[in-house]
Amino acid sequence: MNYSSENFFDDDYFPMEDKEIKSKVSLCKQYISQGHTYAYLENIEDTIQLCLEYDFPEDGIFLSDAVLEIAPYSSEIWQFKGIFLNNIFDFEKAYHCFNKSLSLNPNDVETILNKAISEENLGLLKDAIESHNRALDLEPTNEEAAYSMGILYLRQEMFNEAIDSFKLSAEIDPEFSDAWYELGFCYENSDRFPQAIEAYNKFLELEPYSSTGYYNRGIAQVRLGEFEQAINSFELSIAIKEDFASAWFNKGVAYANLNRIGEAYTAFLKASELDPYDETIWYNLGQCYEEMSEFRSALKCYNKAIQIDEAYYDAYLARGYTYDTLSKFNLALRDFITAASFNKDVPEAWLAKADLEYSLGKLKDSIGSLKKALKCDPENFEAANRLAETYVEIGDWLDGLEMFNKCIELNPLDAFSHYGKAKLYFLLSRTTEAVECLKTAIDLDSAIETKFAKDYPEIYSSKIFHKLMGDLKLIN
Repeated sequence: MNYSSENFFDDDYFPMEDKEIKSKVSLCKQYISQGHTYAYLENIEDTIQLCLEYDFPEDGIFLSDAVLEIAPYSSEIWQFKGIFLNNIFDFEKAYHCFNKSLSLNPNDVETILNKAISEENLGLLKDAIESHNRALDLEPTNEEAAYSMGILYLRQEMFNEAIDSFKLSAEIDPEFSDAWYELGFCYENSDRFPQAIEAYNKFLELEPYSSTGYYNRGIAQVRLGEFEQAINSFELSIAIKEDFASAWFNKGVAYANLNRIGEAYTAFLKASELDPYDETIWYNLGQCYEEMSEFRSALKCYNKAIQIDEAYYDAYLARGYTYDTLSKFNLALRDFITAASFNKDVPEAWLAKADLEYSLGKLKDSIGSLKKALKCDPENFEAANRLAETYVEIGDWLDGLEMFNKCIELNPLDAFSHYGKAKLYFLLSRTTEAVECLKTAIDLDSAIETKFAKDYPEIYSSKIFHKLMGDLKLIN
């Protein structure tokens, strides 16, 4: 059979459809099966390039192997085979191919960078970094090498190192928009928001129709507290991509932070229409309804959020508060208990439960909840203080005294903890200690003297008490 290579690759075929590429691959396989690999080597190599460009890795590997049988010293074909193997995630074999290619052409930067991909995926992080450094040593002005190294660091969440690489890439080529984008992302993840905004601005100068660019800038502006500017960024993002649910959502967040609840509600409502399966959207919509005192609508939103995520701590907590507002105490209590079970290390649900139990007159139950809150967070002053006060109410003075000591340990300058301790010492007839605590409380807050005079007028009017207090002035 006579195979003509005339017009084998005609520019009129580009861009090509899959069936055309398959046809060329099939023709090359015929050349190979009939022993004409060498005669049609150029055609086969061109087809390998097509397989790279249009992502036909299996066919590319087959053709590469055929070429390597007659041209085993072709560094380029070894590199191509390695790329195909990378693309099918066979990184170990790809690594071998790149090493073979580099043994034939040690200074080929493209091969070095592709080898770094294999090394990263094989967990050889140090080797991948060395490969990138080698590529930059060979070509210090290769912005792609610097960018690729930045991506390597970024995937490892090594943001400072990634920043250095992306900055180098952008310095080499100030119009390399992707470098500016990734630089902004790294600054954002390093909590360096002004720099992130600056980098996103550079990116947007080059890519003014990027919805994600405006969106990311808006996120950085929210984090920086620049809510008006963030709203503008999200609006630009939405103008480009109207169905961008996350942009609508974060626009709502920005409005909520400005206490513009009506506009926040509108944005969250639109986000819920675009993405009805995002529980955080429904939660924030519920928060808006609460702010507008539309509690039953808020409940529906929290129900929706919990339906999507049955372990959504914040939604249970918010729903519990809403039930409490509507005087549905048993339902509120159930939600607080559920919330606490999902997030055992956070005291808020236990504090909410304790509050409700206290309101219902279940003081001992409230004490149990406060203890659990304090166990979650031993440094929680609010839990310790409320526990001390509740102990006093049920007449458990010694435990109350111990808990006020805990409060003072957490906040030595809290006058009311010293005052609470003083009152207990008076009840326990430990007058000297009571007076010392009272003096400390008054020194910290002079208004305590007036409060004590009202709470204990008989003691305050006693001459013995004033003698013990010394310089305490008498209130008329």
